[in-house]
Amino acid sequence: SLVKLFIHPIIFLTISLGIVNMGNLKKVGRVGGKALLYFEVVTTLALIIGLGVSHLFTPGEGVIRSEIAGGDISKFTQKAAAFSWMIFLKENFTIQVLGFSLFFGTFLNFVRGKARMISGMQQAEHWVFWGLKKVMYLAPLGALGGMAYTIGKFGIHSLLPLAKLMVSVYATMAIFIFVILALIMRSCGERITVFLNYIKEELLIVLGTSSSEAALPSLMKKLERMGCSKSVVGLVVPAGYSFNLDGTSIYLSMATLFLAQVYGIQLNWEQLLTIIGVLMVTSKGAAGVTGSG
Repeated sequence: SLVKLFIHPIIFLTISLGIVNMGNLKKVGRVGGKALLYFEVVTTLALIIGLGVSHLFTPGEGVIRSEIAGGDISKFTQKAAAFSWMIFLKENFTIQVLGFSLFFGTFLNFVRGKARMISGMQQAEHWVFWGLKKVMYLAPLGALGGMAYTIGKFGIHSLLPLAKLMVSVYATMAIFIFVILALIMRSCGERITVFLNYIKEELLIVLGTSSSEAALPSLMKKLERMGCSKSVVGLVVPAGYSFNLDGTSIYLSMATLFLAQVYGIQLNWEQLLTIIGVLMVTSKGAAGVTGSG
């Protein structure tokens, strides 16, 4: 919860400063357009891979359905709420901050005497990053509390039916990282293994906190040290945290098929394509909605 307090100020400051530091709004539009196109293509690939692996390995089969609600699965059948863009935008504060940051950064380009304002924002950015770094020292205690509560309340056996799903999810993510992302990085002249070693501290933070947001500040700093433009990093990385959730896309698609397999529901190709279509929309910005999974 403490980490999440820092995320929206970071998104606001980094995106606003990223746009104003570019100076040229045409460059902002060009970089942003390429980033959004990349996000959409890659997350769609992640969705398809997730569905493919779930269909192949069927992690939901073998769960004893008679133990679920005494075998009466009709208790869980309910009418799905209609998707509403208005509710989605109202509940997703990250998207709202993202939109305002884009507007504010563009607005700053037309403000005279903006140097003092930009300097103040840069100082604020420095202190926000510093504060988050200190809070992160407490992250392992938060992870310990969360796991201890879950296992203490439901018992260790409650984790076993999900073990097969999680193994499948991590295996799928490994395929996505070492095949899809490796090929993308290779085309840019980089090696995925070298990059993963470079950001290993951030990966451990994400593993320990179950939140990719916790690694956002230090990841941005490391990308700048690699030679990426500060303005591009400030625009693309925070936007990617809302629109390029590859891991979330993989998990949501696999969890959907897992539940269908648990309840013995056969999905046809039309329904699978519908799942892809729905998740292409709902996975964008899912990080900003608590319990979005």
